[in-house]
Amino acid sequence: MTEREPEHRTVLLRGGDVHSPADPFATAMVVERGHVAWVGSEGAADAFAPGVDEVVDLEGALVTPAFTDAHVHTTATGLALTGLDLSGARTLDDALALVREFAAARPGDRVLLGHGWDAARWPERRHPTRAELDAATDGRPLYLPRVDVHSAVVTTALLDLVPGVTALDGYHPEAPLTGAAHHAVRAAAHAAVTPAQRTAAQRAALRHAASLGIGTVHECGGPEISDEDDFTALLALARTEDLPRVVGYWAEPVAGEQDAARVRALGAVGAAGDLFVDGSLGSHTACLHAAYADAPHTGAAHLDAAAVAAHVTACTRAGLQAGFHAIGDAAVTAVVDGVRAAAQTVGLSRVRAARHRVEHAEMLTPETIAAFAELGLTASVQPAFDAAWGGEDGMYAERLGAERARTLNPYAALLRAGVPLAFGSDSPVTPLDPWGGVRAAAFHRTPEHRVSVRAAFTAHTRGGWRAAGRDDAGVLVPGAPADYAVWRAGDLVVQAPDDRVARWSTDPRSGTPGLPDLTPGTPLPVCLRTVVSGQTVFVRPNE
Repeated sequence: MTEREPEHRTVLLRGGDVHSPADPFATAMVVERGHVAWVGSEGAADAFAPGVDEVVDLEGALVTPAFTDAHVHTTATGLALTGLDLSGARTLDDALALVREFAAARPGDRVLLGHGWDAARWPERRHPTRAELDAATDGRPLYLPRVDVHSAVVTTALLDLVPGVTALDGYHPEAPLTGAAHHAVRAAAHAAVTPAQRTAAQRAALRHAASLGIGTVHECGGPEISDEDDFTALLALARTEDLPRVVGYWAEPVAGEQDAARVRALGAVGAAGDLFVDGSLGSHTACLHAAYADAPHTGAAHLDAAAVAAHVTACTRAGLQAGFHAIGDAAVTAVVDGVRAAAQTVGLSRVRAARHRVEHAEMLTPETIAAFAELGLTASVQPAFDAAWGGEDGMYAERLGAERARTLNPYAALLRAGVPLAFGSDSPVTPLDPWGGVRAAAFHRTPEHRVSVRAAFTAHTRGGWRAAGRDDAGVLVPGAPADYAVWRAGDLVVQAPDDRVARWSTDPRSGTPGLPDLTPGTPLPVCLRTVVSGQTVFVRPNE
């Protein structure tokens, strides 16, 4: 594939609302050679109109920076969009019926792929058994990961494709597979996906992202998640077609310059993403200091502080961004201790400058939040997790007890401490839904963790760029990349947890640009157009 040549047209957008700190009352914007050239008022736009290639009448629409989703598994997202999705199953019987229908409709598939079951939401409160899945598929190979993708139920026929799987860590005869056993069956299932199916899935995922106003995704790949061919093919696809930009992270330990060079050769910007320090709360594999409320253990530790320190030290010396997946409080502690040890070796200023990342970072304490700020760590977080599993009766409370569950995902405390936030979805764990993510952070189930819509929006736009080392993007100001989305939205307002802040921010003297009303129950904005580096990657039909 050859890289596409961008078409450089000068475009004037006018007659709407342009969300820009350069002019909080802007109604027009000029895009030239893939960058924002000017932002300003309707009257001043008249002077530009004769010299542009195209004038777009916004007809009152809102223009914002395009969203960045800072944590995506693109191929898995595409396979979920095109495959068996059990997220809507209300009971175990519903799920098994969907499996039967899917298997019957795809007689030629070598392996059946599904996603999204969550027994915690079913009245039966249990996962499908292997015997039930064998019957539903008529004995065919089936891979069915739990919604968090940290465990899976499979059929006997799929196990038969993985010699020695019963001897691997994480193999359970009557329970979902975890750990090495899960990774082995996942590799076998994905190996049955043809290159054409993979490309179709990647394209479907990126087109779906574009339809939601997402201009950039951070692909979190790695040897325990996908494979090198999947990763490099995705990066090539995004370069050669009119699709959202893909920033690639490859989660493999780095011991020295040779390892770092190999990560770069794959096209990755960092040895980060899902380099697993632990697992997930839903699968009881997140690593905790104290035992689960509903299980007599503390989860699984994959990397200790010494391993974290070695990786961060090697990456920092190589000028490469490092990062880790850490959810439980013990896992987050291991990351903090390891990064601090690396800072003692290579120097705090070098560690801070590298902007190392922590994905998820759900179970934080005041001490680990302060350490994130001290060490310059970016918290790459998923607000939809709280919307899905938070609250007094949610999965987090079931796993941890209500008191510990209330401490999870403390976005307000992170911002107060000066910790950079980057928002994402972890799709397909939770769906691509950027405005939904902003809403989830602003209306967090635990009120003290709520942030303003403006802060949440910034974390889902500029925050993703900054997490990847770019401070000049994710905002519509002259000189910034022309990554933007056009929205049909209602009245623009300022929403903040503190009513005094909200009142002041709506005063014209504050110069605070408004954003759509995201009060739960109100319709979310509808994307009309998405543009990446001045190139249109999505136009809503009939608009």
